[in-house]
Amino acid sequence: MKPFSLLVGSLLLAPVVLGEPAALFSEDFTKLPDGELPDPPFKVLDGQFKVMADGDQRFVELPGAPLESYGFLFGPANPSGVEASARIFGTKTGRKFPTFGVGLNGASGYRLQVSPAKNALELFRGDEVVATTAFKWTSGEWTRLSLALRAEKDGTFLLEGAATVGGPTPATALIRHSETKVQPAGKAGAWGMPFSGTPIRFDDLKVTKLD
Repeated sequence: MKPFSLLVGSLLLAPVVLGEPAALFSEDFTKLPDGELPDPPFKVLDGQFKVMADGDQRFVELPGAPLESYGFLFGPANPSGVEASARIFGTKTGRKFPTFGVGLNGASGYRLQVSPAKNALELFRGDEVVATTAFKWTSGEWTRLSLALRAEKDGTFLLEGAATVGGPTPATALIRHSETKVQPAGKAGAWGMPFSGTPIRFDDLKVTKLD
């Protein structure tokens, strides 16, 4: 048996392994059959979203017509302390661009939206834009989006959004906004507006619990 002092020393020198953030929901569509999104765990608000494949890749696709705003909800309902993320694919047609995003707190909550026609990344609360920043989108590439909402020690709530074309989501937020009153608890959401007349695809949906 090791002396007590050596045992304590070995414990102090042992590496500390930090666990991954707790995944509350995750879906990459590899195990779901082709066809409509199952309810539960999804709730389609409007739009003809369908699970399908293109070669080895599986995803949810929203058709390019009609030209309206559509969305679906996923994951558990939470007021704050969570992050929603997804990969979204779209293409432009001439000077017509798709618009898409991820959201928190239900259908009327917060939405982080890529608006290629404005070269902007926008944060909405319901139908109101509360923050915006410049963002360069690339047609025909997957865009990673993440939106986090956490309670601060001073009683406010901080929203942080990140986006990148290809590759992993940036480690630092591109857009931030503080709220004094958070929205009611609600599910995460994915949104698409196929204003270019071409389909929008969604993949790698996640809801993660924040520390």
